[in-house]
Amino acid sequence: MKRASITGRPEAGQQAAADRTGFRPSRRQFIVATGLGASGLALGFHVPSRAQGASGSAEVNAWVVVQADDTCVIRVARAEMGQGTHTGLAMLVAEELECDWNRVQVQQVTPGQNLARKRVWRNMSTGGSRGIRESHDYVRQGGAAARMMLLQAAAQQWSVPVSELTVDKGVVTHRATMRQARYGELAPAAARLTPPDPKTITLKSPRDWKIAGKPTRRLDTAVKVNGQVRYGIDTDLPGMLYAAILDCPVFGGKLVRFDAASVASRRGVKGVVRVGDTAVAVVADSWWRAKMALQDLPVVWDEGPNAKESSAAIAERLKAGLTATTEVFADLTVGSPAAALAGAAKRVEAVYSTPFVSHACMEPMNCTARVTADRAEVWVSSQNAEASLAALSAAAGLPLEKCEAWNQPLGGGFGRRGGTQDFVRQATLIAKQFPGTAVKLIWSREEDMSHDFYRPIGQCRLQAGLDDKGQLQALTLRVSGQSINAFSAPHNIRDGKDRRQLQGYYVEPGDAQLGYTVPNLVTEYAMRNTSVPVGAWRGVNTNQNGIYLECFIDEVAQAAGRDPLEFRRSLMGRHPKHLGVLNAAAEKAGWGQPLPAGRFRGIAQFMGYGSYSAAVAEVSLNGDEVKVHRLVLSTNCGHALNPDQIAAQVEGSVAYGFDSLMSESSVANGRIVERNFDTYPICRMAQMPKIETVIVQTYDFWGGVGEPTICVVAPAVMNAIAAARGRPVRSLPLKYEGLRLV
Repeated sequence: MKRASITGRPEAGQQAAADRTGFRPSRRQFIVATGLGASGLALGFHVPSRAQGASGSAEVNAWVVVQADDTCVIRVARAEMGQGTHTGLAMLVAEELECDWNRVQVQQVTPGQNLARKRVWRNMSTGGSRGIRESHDYVRQGGAAARMMLLQAAAQQWSVPVSELTVDKGVVTHRATMRQARYGELAPAAARLTPPDPKTITLKSPRDWKIAGKPTRRLDTAVKVNGQVRYGIDTDLPGMLYAAILDCPVFGGKLVRFDAASVASRRGVKGVVRVGDTAVAVVADSWWRAKMALQDLPVVWDEGPNAKESSAAIAERLKAGLTATTEVFADLTVGSPAAALAGAAKRVEAVYSTPFVSHACMEPMNCTARVTADRAEVWVSSQNAEASLAALSAAAGLPLEKCEAWNQPLGGGFGRRGGTQDFVRQATLIAKQFPGTAVKLIWSREEDMSHDFYRPIGQCRLQAGLDDKGQLQALTLRVSGQSINAFSAPHNIRDGKDRRQLQGYYVEPGDAQLGYTVPNLVTEYAMRNTSVPVGAWRGVNTNQNGIYLECFIDEVAQAAGRDPLEFRRSLMGRHPKHLGVLNAAAEKAGWGQPLPAGRFRGIAQFMGYGSYSAAVAEVSLNGDEVKVHRLVLSTNCGHALNPDQIAAQVEGSVAYGFDSLMSESSVANGRIVERNFDTYPICRMAQMPKIETVIVQTYDFWGGVGEPTICVVAPAVMNAIAAARGRPVRSLPLKYEGLRLV
């Protein structure tokens, strides 16, 4: 893939959910799981840690441990799931620390350590593209404070003012005498000093960065390439047992009974256990033996009231919501949309639909647990280690102080490993029945894909009114679909109103602002929930909402007889950052220039997770085969911390965006139909196009990177397909339009 190019300023003009297996955190556990506890930096609060135990090392403060050989161990609380958060946060600390980047290592903070130190590392949740944009300020303060303490230690050693000292790559120099000292030499003395008041710390301007802001290799690349990295599923403890689990295939159903005796004598089987009200697990000396025994275990289910649920029935309920007059929430009304539509010279109307989709993480859900009478631990790949700790505590029946969650690198998260800690609870309940023995629970691929928290299903009805000059005068938009909050965070729904499902359509600037100005506008949401559990899916809600709006804007531009790019520009005079990324993508892609015979372009722009994104796709159509040849994507996240990593995340967004074009988790008889990759297609390497990334950097805000660009991938491709075949793509996956990606 081509690396990112960077432009200057653009032109002017977790949730902490109650999982379906019954986890309901106490108030104290909820505070831990959702990051609402103490937020003070508490620099220098000393508690023994693994890093401090290393020979010749000294903890300067909570963020930095310096070893005798000048290695700087930087502690990071957020999770690493391939997005480069560990490297990015370490870069920010190292930038202020003024250490040698070649001597930096990262240590993962545990939630138990965070709790013991009064949450000095603050929120540990990694989701919503917030890992860096939410914590950049205080982690930089941690690095700056450590630097100030190291300089003060040198000043005291030499009896000189701090103002006479300089530091570069971990070497402190006294300019007048040219005396020098390394961080490794100064750290023990620095660790004994009183940390500076955070109010006295002045952070560097991003324009003066030496480490941050530069293309930088990730710290975890080598161990992933050579196979040394240990994901949660790789956990290996002495005497460990293995568990395979089977949950009721129908959502809302229950476990009635099972015949444990039928498999109890099989080789390696150690037990068959009930897990909550809905699941059964087999524990054995290998996972394969547990899985095979479980496969043959006679089980009786009470499938409950949802056994007749189907995709067709759900679609009809959503369709009814598009025109309903009750139970509809109008989030925004500008002008008089109904009157403007009635008086329009030309009207355009369309209905778009998007399905449930699975996270399809390469590493299926898993968790290793060990429980005794007075101690409980889990080894788990988690996006929210504090939520994992809370789930462990609740399931084990032990106070938080007697529990620990050892967070491992994630083999894919995408929102699935966030607040819904069902796999942690299950593993803990199983391990309780084998006291003192570690039990590794691994979900089969079929279990993983049939018991997900899916991206919400939705439909959207849009209407537009044009005047006789082709100017957009009115736009109405109603989303009908399932609510994530209704399933996992009902406290966020007020008076039946849930704004979250309208992400990307907000008029206020900030996280997900609408990029167009329309004189008469209404955005509405009709909540129509189902029995299927839903949750955060990478690029939450902006993915579907970007498809609805950006594909419809192309339809309206065509009805107006105008170029899709120029039509968008005419609506963006009050949205310079949206316009900046749109122009950057169009210019890089050569919009308006001739294409090779048989190729067509599509364009889209949208905002989500604090960042602005745009894309131009080039496709060809051969019968039912869609080939995407090229994708140009531009993004403005304000500060570009690591341009190479931004480009990598954009490329990953393309793969995930392609998944949403091809994939579907459909429902029949109350259960998910697509249970493995033979029926659930995901993007393959051969389907990936040439990808070019343009970073538009404005240095005036902190936006996300991992999720924002997904929302423009699918609509740009769909608009290119529409240009190729002469009619829009309104239903996903593409198979419903008689199309497939090749």
